Amino acid sequence: MTIMRTIGRLLLQESSASSPPRWLCTAAEKAAPGPKQRRKTVIFHKVAKANSKSTVPDILDKWVSEGKEVRRYDITDLSNYFRKHKKFQAALQLYDWMQSSKLELTDADHAIRIDLLCKTGGVASAEKYFNSLQVSDKTRKTYGALLGCYCKERVLDKALEIFEEMKVSNYMSTLNYNNLASLYYSMEQPAKVVSLVQEMEENNIAPDIYTYNLLINSYAAMKNLDAIDEVLEKMKSNNMDCNLFTYGNMATIYCNSGLHEKANAFLGLMENMKMQPDDDVFEACRTRIKLYSEMNNRSGVNRTWEALKSAFPTPNNTSYLFMLLALSKLGDQENLEKLFKEWEEGCSSYDYRLPNVLLEYYINRNMIEEASSLYDSLANRGDEPNLRTLNLFAALCVKTSQIDLALKYLETGLSKAKPGKRKWFPTDETIKFFLNYFQGNNDADRAEKFIQIMKKTNRVDTNSLLSNIKASDSGI
Repeated sequence: MTIMRTIGRLLLQESSASSPPRWLCTAAEKAAPGPKQRRKTVIFHKVAKANSKSTVPDILDKWVSEGKEVRRYDITDLSNYFRKHKKFQAALQLYDWMQSSKLELTDADHAIRIDLLCKTGGVASAEKYFNSLQVSDKTRKTYGALLGCYCKERVLDKALEIFEEMKVSNYMSTLNYNNLASLYYSMEQPAKVVSLVQEMEENNIAPDIYTYNLLINSYAAMKNLDAIDEVLEKMKSNNMDCNLFTYGNMATIYCNSGLHEKANAFLGLMENMKMQPDDDVFEACRTRIKLYSEMNNRSGVNRTWEALKSAFPTPNNTSYLFMLLALSKLGDQENLEKLFKEWEEGCSSYDYRLPNVLLEYYINRNMIEEASSLYDSLANRGDEPNLRTLNLFAALCVKTSQIDLALKYLETGLSKAKPGKRKWFPTDETIKFFLNYFQGNNDADRAEKFIQIMKKTNRVDTNSLLSNIKASDSGI
């Protein structure tokens, strides 16, 4: 199911909070731009830019007490603003104020409030609010909002239960089917996605571009490439234009299947699309850089990097990271070092993910002198390195027989790592470096310390490891 997780990152984009809401789906794509935005009012700026000491209700109450009016579009603009900037608690306060001020809440307001309650207080909070609504307020939108909450939080049993209730009430729509299909997809049940889309068509509910993307990815997870071709033909017959995500999905699927000619063809279609410099261009370029590098297409990588810089003249850390990873995969040391230097000299914030790429490149090729030089530079920065950096430091120190220092980095990393992170820190490769060292050297004290440290990870049979090391030390 690896392909599902890979493609999912290309596909599952939440709709912009400033666009017309599509009622809180987990599956909604970015909505088309709305009409030209009106100028924001004084009260909008007062509330949106208020400091943390002033709550939304306090500011609105003061405004009203001065005899001024809060209009419906002020509420809408503020709601969109807060949700766009992920200030969900502030957005929720907005609707709490409306209720306390005896202002009428529409079913759309209730739907947004359900979503906000889920984000700030969990599914139970959203569910409690939905159950408290009057029967007349339990509409297509509020039902859809609660379904969206269940799907986002992957509560399958309740999602199925409310989905059936919505069928009875004739509240079904493409969006609601997409929500449930997205949940099945995220839970690695691609066959259920296929069945759900078939049910949509039987009920004369038209799939949209997101439905087709989910269907394509589900067939890919089932390794049914012929069915994917049929989906593309169906899209064509329904006059459904492919978007960037569709092309990216197809390129990823064919690349992972070893069909590089087809993958390159879809990447070419992505290149030929006219796009504005926005998040879509950013994601599309990252996809192209990654896939071109995996197919050893150096010219494709370079073209995409130039296109990215044309759209964003000052690439951010993440853009540099993707390009460094691509150059590392291509084995292009000269340009890898050149680009790293360019980033390091111009970056506004130091991001250890980027030097990690170069450090790992050196270590994997046993370029100890170059790795040591970079290590010295990083160690002298005085910043706190991330876990990946500590792992690489430990690996390098083992290779240079600085075992005490390697153990120190290992211990530091494990003390910082949350339980979930210990599943990979240290990496299996770094553990092998330690084991190879101890099996080749009579160093029982440090071996014992290594074993005690590794007990924290629950990933190594320390008793068996200790026996093997002792046997190695005694020459058995």
